[in-house]
Amino acid sequence: MSGDVSSFPQDSATASTPAASTPAASTPAVSTPSGAVPPDSAAGAATPTQFDAAAGEHPSPTADAASESAASGEPAGDRLRQLEAELESLKAENESLRGQYMRIAADFDNFRKRQSRDQDDLRTQIACSTLSEILPVVDNFERARQQLNPQHEEAQSLHGSYQGLYKQLVDVFKQLGVAPMRVEGEPFDPNFHEAVLREPSDEHPEDVVITELQRGYRLNDRVLRHALVKVSMGPGPGQAGGAPAAAADQGDAQAGD
Repeated sequence: MSGDVSSFPQDSATASTPAASTPAASTPAVSTPSGAVPPDSAAGAATPTQFDAAAGEHPSPTADAASESAASGEPAGDRLRQLEAELESLKAENESLRGQYMRIAADFDNFRKRQSRDQDDLRTQIACSTLSEILPVVDNFERARQQLNPQHEEAQSLHGSYQGLYKQLVDVFKQLGVAPMRVEGEPFDPNFHEAVLREPSDEHPEDVVITELQRGYRLNDRVLRHALVKVSMGPGPGQAGGAPAAAADQGDAQAGD
């Protein structure tokens, strides 16, 4: 055994072959199914409408009309004229409906006003009918006040009691708008007066109210009851011709003297 140290045997392949550098990572190949269109070709074949849709934009009506006409086989000009005619028709229909709405609104407003007037007239008619039934009671109070003349204390107390009731009734009439007519000495008016008698009068000219036989009343501007009156006919025929006759007699007497 010698003193030389022998090395371990090494792999010949490792010793002989130098360290190889790591190859760069290669891009894996994309497999394309048979019959499919590559992405580049698909992007190249995209239509403008698709690009507009991808960008969030809507195609114009003209483009829609052109595409629809192209799909249906109609010319683009005919389709555009058809759409314009439909637009004009819709505008005319809108104007017609607007006019109908305005007429209906005006009719409803007139109906509302007419209903309000009718309700007011109905309330006035009911009030007139009710008050007309109470007016004879007022007439009886008037007659009692004119005819009775109490002398004793008890009669005066009773007279004061019903006169208080009469005053209360008159106050209620005033609150409701009822007012008596004052007709004596006024010209006769058939809208407010009802002539019962006509007689000659030296004090009043013709067609003037001489006497009030029954008092008339008004409810605001409406006649609640016509006044019954006596109307003057003016001076009588004998009185009218008496003065000329007396003057003629006096002239004859002077001529005889």
